[in-house]
Amino acid sequence: MPDTLKLRLTHWGSRFYGGKGTHYRKILILILLIASIPGLITGALIYWFVGGTIENELLQLHKNQIVKRAEHIDGQFANMELAMSHGALDTKFDYSLKETDFYTQFAVTRDISKTIVLMQGAMPLAKSLDLYIDGKMPAHFNPEFSLIDIQSDEWKQFKSITMKAPNVFWTMVLTNTKAGTTTDLALVHKIPGGVSEPFGLMVARLDRDNVVSLLKTVAPYDEGEAFMMQEDGTELISTGGGSNRESSLIEAVKKEVLGRGGVQQMSFLFKWDKNTYSVSAGALERIDSRWIYVSIAPISAIKKPIVFLSQAIVLVSCAGLLLAAVLAWIASRRIYSPLHQLVRLLSGGKLTQGNEFELIERHWEHMNRESLELQSKLEQQLPQVKEGFLLQLIQGYLSAYSEEDLIERMHHYGWNTEQRQYIVLYIQLVGMSQLDTVGRFSHGDEGLITFAAANMAEEIARERFDDCHVINFHNLTAGLLISIPQGDSCQAELKQLSEALMQTINRILKMQVTITLSKATTQIRKIPLLFEEAKLALSYRNFGNENQIIDLDAFSRTEEEQPFQYPFSLERDIIQAMRMGQESEAESHIRAFMETLAADGVKEMDVQQGVMNLLGSLEHAMMQSGMNPNQLFKSANMFEQLGQLREPEQIEKWFVHKVIRPFIAAMESRADFQLKKMIEQAMLYIQAHYMNDISLDSCAEHCGTNAFVLSRTFKQVSGKNFIDYLTDLRMEKAKEMLRNSDLKINEVSERVGYQHSYFNRIFKKYEGVTPSQYRDMSRKS
Repeated sequence: MPDTLKLRLTHWGSRFYGGKGTHYRKILILILLIASIPGLITGALIYWFVGGTIENELLQLHKNQIVKRAEHIDGQFANMELAMSHGALDTKFDYSLKETDFYTQFAVTRDISKTIVLMQGAMPLAKSLDLYIDGKMPAHFNPEFSLIDIQSDEWKQFKSITMKAPNVFWTMVLTNTKAGTTTDLALVHKIPGGVSEPFGLMVARLDRDNVVSLLKTVAPYDEGEAFMMQEDGTELISTGGGSNRESSLIEAVKKEVLGRGGVQQMSFLFKWDKNTYSVSAGALERIDSRWIYVSIAPISAIKKPIVFLSQAIVLVSCAGLLLAAVLAWIASRRIYSPLHQLVRLLSGGKLTQGNEFELIERHWEHMNRESLELQSKLEQQLPQVKEGFLLQLIQGYLSAYSEEDLIERMHHYGWNTEQRQYIVLYIQLVGMSQLDTVGRFSHGDEGLITFAAANMAEEIARERFDDCHVINFHNLTAGLLISIPQGDSCQAELKQLSEALMQTINRILKMQVTITLSKATTQIRKIPLLFEEAKLALSYRNFGNENQIIDLDAFSRTEEEQPFQYPFSLERDIIQAMRMGQESEAESHIRAFMETLAADGVKEMDVQQGVMNLLGSLEHAMMQSGMNPNQLFKSANMFEQLGQLREPEQIEKWFVHKVIRPFIAAMESRADFQLKKMIEQAMLYIQAHYMNDISLDSCAEHCGTNAFVLSRTFKQVSGKNFIDYLTDLRMEKAKEMLRNSDLKINEVSERVGYQHSYFNRIFKKYEGVTPSQYRDMSRKS
């Protein structure tokens, strides 16, 4: 570029900027942006933030309106229920109606009709009020009297409704009209009211149009919808016209309401089909049921003016961009001085007041508050994070971490890890079956009991140790990790802690406790081993409902072991009683087995081994009886279930309900099948050996039974006794050979197992002719 041109541009720029430097030019550009963009920012703020604020305000307004109108609807239904109850308690509807002849006693009939008319007038929502009486004369008032056909669908519906338990309830009933059969929501009250054996019904069918009109009050916009449904999602009534779009919207909102709980007062924004709706829902407590009302109102249409206004502001701002540029150039000269003061402030000069600094101060305070809130949330979540870390540690999931990594993580979670040693207490509660008996707790409350025990353990432990943490395993067991300085001996404190914990649980929960005290370790990586050793040591506790402390430091397995005798004779008695179908004897043998097995001084591991051996023997006996234990127990892991039981009463009940009774029931159900199978086997034997000299005894021996049982069963299953069946078979075979062969008579008799002379006599007895005559007759024919 020529030097002359450069000089001219520099001179022109100097005149344009008033002789200011580069900072002034930056300020001018900033002013241009500030002057031109406010309108755009304002439009965006109105669109994004104001639109959202109005949306929330409309949602709250819609919610308040719906609550008030829902109270009105609830009052309408309550008045109807009250009027129905007053009418049903009227002395006109007593037991004398069962014997009333409504044709001859026309005064009673007219009085009942007037009463029904008055009651219906007191219920604006009712389309009709029907009275059904099941008495000497099955009658129907609506409000006029008419006899009812007991074979009709209407009478059958009346009888089925009468069988329902409540005296007053809402239900869907069928209504026969000229257009066909419709389903109406109706309030049903049995009469006489408040008795155990009603003989009639009052049925108030709702007028759908009136209810829809009432329901429309909770849909304040023309494009809105409203409906009521039961807690299970069954729709009772809606204001929709039945179009696919309305039905789809209602189904989508219904699914969302039920997913949020369905029975609480709620309001939320719901987006569907590119539109936003304000949805309000609540519950109406009705007799014997709870209804959920839902109101759907459009929000997107209301926001359109706001969107248009924000767009208009953006357009106006763009139009004033040129004017803003000119004004910015003029204003830049006058505002340079405050900006210069700001530069001085940033460089350490005097503080100058201004809106910009107030904005910065407010922003800083806001960020500081958020930082404090985040710190508070972190402190609240720290116990759960610590417990999760401990669970991962004791389950071996952190075995890949080094000792330094584990120390760092524990220090990060608030543990003191400097020169510390760690001890584990494993706590197990027993006596659940006794709680079932007294009714204090029931099966399924194990998690609740463990939670209470864990809280007690933590409270008592913190009174004695500064650094401890409880782990709840939710299965009547809990762990306690205690950290103490290295070199300290705390055996006495641990014993005191264990005794205090046992006394507290005995007194409050009425259960016994076994506590295992582990050895101490200075390495965090060995904590999972401490938990595992303490858990395994529980199997050496005395099998009984008593408090026990197992100290692994002083524990010697050889000294604790006691002689153990397995009751083989009782095992045989149990198997024999099961095979014979003697349920009570089998249960008594199980009880004696557990009493012998769980004798004083026996260890839990010995009892567990004993009951596991018994279960294996019982399954072996089942397979010997031709049953598949997997099919009988539906592929359940019976050994795993048995291994989770810790009390003799629980084990005894488990064997009775899970093993003995299912096996005996299966044996009894398959008795007919075995008999039929035995007779089929006998028939096959006869068909294969009819030409020989067979007898009932030989056949019974082949089938594995005795002659008496075979003879009686053969008659029951086949309808013939053994001899008749054998003779009929031999005669049929003989006739077949006489017709189709040239064998001599004596040869035929030998082939069917008879002597010649006896064969002639018995053949003539059965057929009325001799064998020779039968052959001649068959060939001639």
